Amino acid sequence: MTRQSVAEIRPQVRKYGELTSLEVEVAKANDALLILPVGACEQHGDGLPLSTDSIRADHVAMAVAEELAGSTESPNAFVLPSIDYGVSPHHGNLPGTISLDPRTFVDIVTTVAGQLCDSGFTRILVVTGHGGNIAALGVAQQVLLSSHPDLAFAYSPVSGLATETTAQLPRTEVSGHSGESETSQMLAIDDSLVDSSRLTAGATALDELSPRARLTRTKSPSSAVTFDRYADNGVLGDPRTATVTAGENILGEIIAKLVSYSKEMLRL
Repeated sequence: MTRQSVAEIRPQVRKYGELTSLEVEVAKANDALLILPVGACEQHGDGLPLSTDSIRADHVAMAVAEELAGSTESPNAFVLPSIDYGVSPHHGNLPGTISLDPRTFVDIVTTVAGQLCDSGFTRILVVTGHGGNIAALGVAQQVLLSSHPDLAFAYSPVSGLATETTAQLPRTEVSGHSGESETSQMLAIDDSLVDSSRLTAGATALDELSPRARLTRTKSPSSAVTFDRYADNGVLGDPRTATVTAGENILGEIIAKLVSYSKEMLRL
């Protein structure tokens, strides 16, 4: 029996998992970009959900795919099923956290990317909502550079791209995890997922921190502590000042930068 074929992909499809096997062949022939959201399942203070990093990564990845589809005659970027566990040992002493060993995380990413490359895809962009995945993604990139040198494999944080809009936030001296930026983003994505009545400040000033915790706030050299050593609730900053408008602006900057980069990847 001769197998069927299709000439194009249904225009509404953005997710890789919603493609048919026939449409996958078209996507490969079109040198499609695959976007892989990765996140975490970890404590996010008293008011944000455990999957905050995954929710933000999924939202950004889908928004990028939508914008890319809107700029071409047919979709040429698809969002892969997300990896919703990350490298989170630094959050392990606080309730709810499930962490992968960094080597396991690297194995998952390289296995997924390697199999996709072996099947004929040549462009993968990883969007991570969890900063703790960055080091492991760097290792994954080097592994893939050795095993699949023809694969264009890039990775990016979410919040870290929003340099201009984040700089405009009324942030405390110490800010970051579950703080003003992440909470604003979650409010903009779906405020029903935020328990606003439970939002509380965590570590907000350097002089509140122990000497070892204070040392980790220096970017280079780099050191680390578990987040319960910053604050009892594991929060950096004051999420009570977060707003929907700030979140929309932050997400807008992130998505715009990733769309621009993705267009460059599609030109390769």
